[in-house]
Amino acid sequence: MLILHKNNNINGLMDADAIIIGAGACGLMCAVQAGYLGKKIILLEKSDKPGAKILISGGGRCNYTNLFASDEQFISNNKHFTKSAFTQWTVDDTVSFFETYGIAGKEKTLGQLFPDGKNAKDVVAVFTEICADFGQRIICDTEVTNIEHLEDGFSVKYTKDGNVKVLKVPKLVIATGGLPIPKMGATDFALRFARKHKLNIIETAPALVPLTITGKDEEWYTQLSGNSVFCEVSNDEISFEENILFTHWGLSGPAILQISSYWRRGEEINIDLLPRQHIVDLIEVERKENGKLLLSTFLNRIYPKKFTEALSKFLPIDKQVASLTKAELESIDKTIHFFKVKPAGDKGYDKAEVMRGGIDTNSISSKTLECKQIPGLFFGGECVDVTGWLGGYNFQWAWASGFVIAQNL
Repeated sequence: MLILHKNNNINGLMDADAIIIGAGACGLMCAVQAGYLGKKIILLEKSDKPGAKILISGGGRCNYTNLFASDEQFISNNKHFTKSAFTQWTVDDTVSFFETYGIAGKEKTLGQLFPDGKNAKDVVAVFTEICADFGQRIICDTEVTNIEHLEDGFSVKYTKDGNVKVLKVPKLVIATGGLPIPKMGATDFALRFARKHKLNIIETAPALVPLTITGKDEEWYTQLSGNSVFCEVSNDEISFEENILFTHWGLSGPAILQISSYWRRGEEINIDLLPRQHIVDLIEVERKENGKLLLSTFLNRIYPKKFTEALSKFLPIDKQVASLTKAELESIDKTIHFFKVKPAGDKGYDKAEVMRGGIDTNSISSKTLECKQIPGLFFGGECVDVTGWLGGYNFQWAWASGFVIAQNL
């Protein structure tokens, strides 16, 4: 159980300048930056190795930032909360930091930066090697069981290998991440702590997650499993242009993952299957040049053959383009540009890349990330109500929040 109370009887010396609970992206950056400032840090990590989620990111390639990252690509009840952190630690700072340690960035698409010729293991190695140089202690396979607020700091009790140990420090950082991917050690530690101590929690949910289709439409999506189509996916709030991937249980792919962060159960999403072009205009050109062309042949130029065949449920694909009626053209237009989908749900935290919601930013100073109600306590990374888009944005928040906290320990 987590306990927080005043204790005026302090015995023993402090073990370090701060404890960081969670050796993920935020915790590791915080420890490194604190090391630059001459501060001694102890990191307590539940998993058997630091940076577990970094290691699996981007299929092990690690999309470690985005060249276009700003506060505009983040979801939070306080849209301005990240501005201070992103001013203190910029994308250029991230790029320079990794370049200093031999990791050059290579842009893939849409500003996504990956290590050039290296991978996620190399990213984690940067942090573990610097921590070793500074003498920062990373203790893995631990479970924090109790936290006490002392007169001049915190007492943290944890277990390791069946042994109970207690550490005392002036400052405490909670950077334990969110709920996605439980098998990688995801934990609700930060949320339980916050609730225990009356901090508000913004409702949490899986984000950057595939969406499921059930009922009468399920079979139609299942037959398209494995097909990918470039689309614009939108709702009343936002739109994204990227590929969608049909699966045997619904929809995935970058555009779907992006919109999932803004989707709520019961809502429809719109899919434009031919963004930036107008299908009827293209058909009219074809009618003049080759009116005998079958609609199926025409559509096969745009989509995979299997996808065209599936569209026969909605469109007269066996008709010649010259013989299409006005009503049929209107139907084609509606199907291609206004394809409505009402997902049944999502694939949950097992398949989600991040968590939406978290500890209310109203409880945290945007300039220092210190908890307003509990001085000396800091929150950073995914456990805070800050959720970025797909494409390296969440890592940029982790690096920035880790840096900001380190400056204030």
